[in-house]
Amino acid sequence: MRKKVSIIGAGNVGATTAMRLAETGQFDISLVDAIDGMPAGKALDLLQSGAITLSDARIRGGTAYDITADSDIVVFTAGLPRLPGMTRDDLLQKNAATIASTTRAVMQHSKNPILIVVSNPLDAMCHVALDTSGLPRDRVIGMAGILDSARFRTFIAMELGVSVRNVDAVVLGGHGDTMVPLPRLSTVAGVPITELMPPERVAALVDRARNGGTEIVGHLKAGGAYYAPAAAVTEMIRAIVNDERKILPCAALLNGEYGIDGVYVGVPVVLGSGGIEKVVEFKLNPDELAALQRSAESVRLLRDKVRTC
Repeated sequence: MRKKVSIIGAGNVGATTAMRLAETGQFDISLVDAIDGMPAGKALDLLQSGAITLSDARIRGGTAYDITADSDIVVFTAGLPRLPGMTRDDLLQKNAATIASTTRAVMQHSKNPILIVVSNPLDAMCHVALDTSGLPRDRVIGMAGILDSARFRTFIAMELGVSVRNVDAVVLGGHGDTMVPLPRLSTVAGVPITELMPPERVAALVDRARNGGTEIVGHLKAGGAYYAPAAAVTEMIRAIVNDERKILPCAALLNGEYGIDGVYVGVPVVLGSGGIEKVVEFKLNPDELAALQRSAESVRLLRDKVRTC
């Protein structure tokens, strides 16, 4: 029996995620958006593409949340996109209201879904979804680290002229300017990148990874990335639905791990059928741990702003 995934927000990220999921043939998909006609049109377009990709996925689109009933997983991509000159934090209050209202609507129709938050500022929006839904922390997850790590891996592969398949990269922390790429733990065929390039190049790649989203916004002028975010969400959903217990970097609510309590931050987790099965704690050196904790404090400030809105 196929699992049901509902996607809230039928813009670029939401629609691309729906396409990636539909092409697997593994899911039934509901696409919801406030713009009348758009989700229904995109759902019909995707449904017709199944005759070419040979997918029998059932896809529905609309503005009413009853089509999300009994969802196994709900993905939140709704909200204002970033524009040039905007930080993720600039979106805080407007997108917080959107995530709160859409979460309430979702929970009226599904008893115990797993929620995946993509909307920015991502870590703070995870807190909104958690507080509004009343779900346990293991069922409210942010898509962050997979995307941030993918960007770092891409830049490393480009720098060294190697296949991205040979590159592993570790990025922790909040999904924003305070994220913490870890060169010491990032490798090419098992060799740390600190042994493969001079320090100034490592530093340049770290900086580019931190600003990877801003770089894309600068090119697009109206909106941000969507192909890579959709790929990241799809990887999370597959790990959950297939109970892969795969270790992936995601935004998780920490309860003392890494010396951080009560804040969503990007860390490696084990993803399985119940959502976050376990938070994996890497052994960090003092500088790395301090950077991660500073990143968490930035998220804490945003969380507190949201809660006082």
